[in-house]
This record gives sequence, C-alpha cells and structure tokens, in this order.
Amino acid sequence: MSFIKKPAVRHPKLPLNELGLTVRDYEGGMSTLCAGCGHDAITGAIVEAAWGLSIPTHRFAKLSGIGCSSKTPAYFLRDSHGLNSCHGRMPSIATGANSANRDLYYIGVSGDGDSLSIGMGQFAHAIRRNLNMTYIIENNGVYGLTKGQFSAAADRGSKAKKGEVNLQPAIDPCSTAITLGATFVARSFSGDKAQLVPILKAAFNHRGFAMVDVISPCVTFNDHEGSTRSYKYSRDHFAPAIMADFVPPAEDIKARYEEGEAMPVELHDGSRIVLRKIDKDYDPTDRVNAVSNLMRNNDAGEITTGILYLDESQPEMHEVNNTTATPLIDIPYSKLNPGNDMLRKIQSRYR
Repeated sequence: MSFIKKPAVRHPKLPLNELGLTVRDYEGGMSTLCAGCGHDAITGAIVEAAWGLSIPTHRFAKLSGIGCSSKTPAYFLRDSHGLNSCHGRMPSIATGANSANRDLYYIGVSGDGDSLSIGMGQFAHAIRRNLNMTYIIENNGVYGLTKGQFSAAADRGSKAKKGEVNLQPAIDPCSTAITLGATFVARSFSGDKAQLVPILKAAFNHRGFAMVDVISPCVTFNDHEGSTRSYKYSRDHFAPAIMADFVPPAEDIKARYEEGEAMPVELHDGSRIVLRKIDKDYDPTDRVNAVSNLMRNNDAGEITTGILYLDESQPEMHEVNNTTATPLIDIPYSKLNPGNDMLRKIQSRYR
C-alpha cells in the first residue's frame, strides 16, 4: 500500500459536485504501480464515478486481496473505510462487513489471479448470495507481483515474455459470473474512460452483486530470456546496494470507438487485442443471448465490452435472509448478545 500523500495544491477552478467537493477530494495516496499501468487508469475512473454521483467518501468501504490490483484501494477514496485481506479472501471479508453495515457502498478490487484461481470459490459464493457490492476485476492476464506467470484469464496460445506458450484454456469472468447467477455483469477497457466511468456509476447504484471485468494492460514484463538488458541479467552481473526494479515510463493506452464497432488495441509489449463494444440494440436482460454473444465474439478473437447482463428482479443478500433494516453496528450490544438463556433456546432448535 502507498502512504505517500499527494500534493495539496489544486486548481482553484476545479468543478464541484452536489456536495461541494472536487474530484481531488476523492483521491488517495500516490500510486506505486508501474508508469503506464492500466490499474491507475481504473483508479481514475473510480474516483470520477464516485465524485460524479456525489456520494460522500465516508460512505464507501473498499476491500481487496493480494496482487498489483489489490494495492489500488490505497490510491482512491482516502477518507473511506478499507481493508486489505488475504489472497483470494476478499469476498468473505466483504460479506461480513456488508452483514454488519448494509448502509455503505462496497467496492471490492481484485485481480484475475486473485479471483479466478485461489479466490474462485469465494468469488462464486459472493455471486450466489447476490452480495450488494461492486466487484472490480483488474484483468491483465498475469501475476504481476510474482513476475508475470500466466493467470487463469490468460488466453490459450498467448506467449509470456520469456517465450512460453500458455496451453490452458482461459476462464472468462463474465460468462462465469452470468452462469453463476450474477445480476450485473459488465466489461470495459482501462483506456476507455468514456465507457468505464458510466459502467462504474451503474454498478455503484445496482442493488446486488455487480461484477465489472476491466482489461488492464501490464507494462512491466517486456524483458526476455537472453537479453543483456533484462532485469535478471542485470542482477546476475551487478552488485547493487539495494534490490530495486527500474520500469521505463510508458504512456497510458487509450481507446475511443463507437457502439457496435470492433477496434484493435496494441499493448505495450507489441501484442494486440481486439475490443468490440456492444451495440445500441443489445438486450442486457437476456442471459442466454449474453452468454452466446460472449462466446461468439471470443471465438472471433474479440473481447466484448459494455454492460453485458443485468437482472434487477433478484433479491440481494439482506432480503433473502430477512435481516433487520438497521445496520448491526447501530443495534445495542444487549440485543445483539441477549445472553445464555436465549442462546440455549436457539440451540434447542437444532437438537
């Protein structure tokens, strides 16, 4: 996490939202991610979406697991509640927090490794419970903190920087979430703020589990075996005073394309992905069409973006469990813990 404060200087003509706050009031600490990382662009989109909805920053709770993506909650909404949990365990922490205080806006930030490998079981059950939260997957196809191994989201046939070819099929978080019963599923690209910000606004306002998969390029792993300029070669032949990486600065990748169009995007390492934005006639309430559309475009080598599936008819977790409308944190301890006699009475039901 980053504890480096951003400079207090701000432009005097920054626009104000309905609360009289500027976008700077929704920021966090200085990012320690690599220059040009798509995760920082996602941070900017979260800041803009929260500011645009005029939600007080203390009304948010932000949670994460482990990975490059899970560092990012330190970079937005500095006055909000937050917890960095264990690898893959963010959904259970979010479930507990939401059970205690249903009045907050919950943002879970995860990565494709954090959610689709070690955290797959917890990811699935947060969907099953229709937990009222926005679940953002910052998807770059690699384990960034452990030097670029393939994640479960890496496409079969894709190559690592050292030349290995991924032979395993990818897990698509969007089709997975839809088939598991998620009530809001969307995908965007970190460089397309014009699409991502409105999607995040819709996710924050959705009643239930809102999953947003964001394709987010990793800029670091562009060295290769045998290069005399690679990080490994440099460490093998020099004796530095401290162990540190230098990551060459890179420009943020930005994309602009219209509804219904497909556009190739070249990533920092020279590889290319093709994004296809859903058209105006797309029906996000048709689950079968949403899955078939994802599979059809995936077979064509295209990544579908937009709000892919939406179901506002399903009850969320508190409605299913008929919990009190009063957040547990506001209920007196005497009612939350009524004593041994009441505990024995409850236990007798199960004997």
